[in-house]
Amino acid sequence: MIDPEQSLFPKKDNMKQKKIYYHSVAVFVKNMDRSKEFYTGILDQDMDRDFGKNIILKSGISLWEVNPSHIIPKRLGDESINNEKAVRFELYFETDDVESVFRKLKENNVGFLHPIHEEPWGQKTIRFFDPDRHLIEIGESMETFVVRLAKDMTPEQVSEKTSVPLSVVEKIISHKS
Repeated sequence: MIDPEQSLFPKKDNMKQKKIYYHSVAVFVKNMDRSKEFYTGILDQDMDRDFGKNIILKSGISLWEVNPSHIIPKRLGDESINNEKAVRFELYFETDDVESVFRKLKENNVGFLHPIHEEPWGQKTIRFFDPDRHLIEIGESMETFVVRLAKDMTPEQVSEKTSVPLSVVEKIISHKS
């Protein structure tokens, strides 16, 4: 993510370059207080900037409470913003402890697409919805699932299952030993 000060107050040199810099994913939410609590309280994301109806999280996610009179719902239609059945993208996070994250989500009555599931490549994931029904996935970090698989498999088997190059598998295993 670019320096927040740079994004708010670009230097003249940067403006002359006419480059486009990635800032964040903007997630449209219906209730900022509820969404802020979900992302900061349940998903443990740190706040970077709070502008009331718009916030920026340090992870690079922005939450926007879109007013019905805003140009987005006016142009796309209110239904495109408020349709709770539409899944237009997935936010992806990683963790080294998917089981404790799953317990925390359950304790907070989060709606799941599926509980902990092992993907064909060996990574454990969970998929669930935020308060506005945006799809979120939390998966084990590569290091975590490679080490877990290596307890019962050879490095060659781990590499074949995960598609992680053997040299990377060996490096992860030796580093975690």
